[in-house]
Amino acid sequence: MRNKPQEYTGPSGVLLVDKAPDMTSHDVVAIGRRALNTKKIGHCGTLDPMATGLLMLVVGRATKIQDLLMSEDKVYEGTLTLGERTSTQDKEGEVLETREVGDYSEAQVKAAFDAFMGEFEQLPPMVSAIKMDGVPLYKLARKGQEVERKLRPVKVSAYEITRVALPEVDFRVHCTKGFYVRTYANDIGEKLGCGAHLSALRRTNSGKFTLDRSVTVAQLKEGNPEILMKALISLAEISLMRGA
Repeated sequence: MRNKPQEYTGPSGVLLVDKAPDMTSHDVVAIGRRALNTKKIGHCGTLDPMATGLLMLVVGRATKIQDLLMSEDKVYEGTLTLGERTSTQDKEGEVLETREVGDYSEAQVKAAFDAFMGEFEQLPPMVSAIKMDGVPLYKLARKGQEVERKLRPVKVSAYEITRVALPEVDFRVHCTKGFYVRTYANDIGEKLGCGAHLSALRRTNSGKFTLDRSVTVAQLKEGNPEILMKALISLAEISLMRGA
């Protein structure tokens, strides 16, 4: 007769972390495991090393609703730099092409953004985590391989251009799960005719979760149990937030 698995007695809930730059989402999870003294922890929605902002850690029994939380809309603030296309569609990549940046008016910039409003399709970049025959695309990209990808349906429900200081454009975008902001920047650059890449990115919202209740990576590393347990959002509160 098999023994019943031991009931989990550790902390459960969602911990919102304001991810710092130059670290992976897995790095944050590893720090969270040590800080909360639990192996039962994951994250909702990968942020690239260059990106900062809202990273949701699901802890304990909250891991069971990970997919549900990941399916919600996101809000990002970013900067695109016109005139340079890169191999990764962001500032971390190799510059593939440099083009002259025209003296675009704000109306012309807005028209390019308007072309990517509502429902449309994106071609996932080779540096994405989508798997091909079980291998993430970014691992193939590191080997210099490029494979055929399928277009994916996405949706932008709102956007705002917050600064135009050519060659830079700051923006805020409200989008669906699986949206590639780097591809958004690249495609807007192509629409304008000069190319572009994503030079800064920060996630501010995921569903009804915001940075207002987040802890910093420094606080997570310190592992102060009083601070972390106070910041942990319970499953009961999450249910109320989502209207369940």
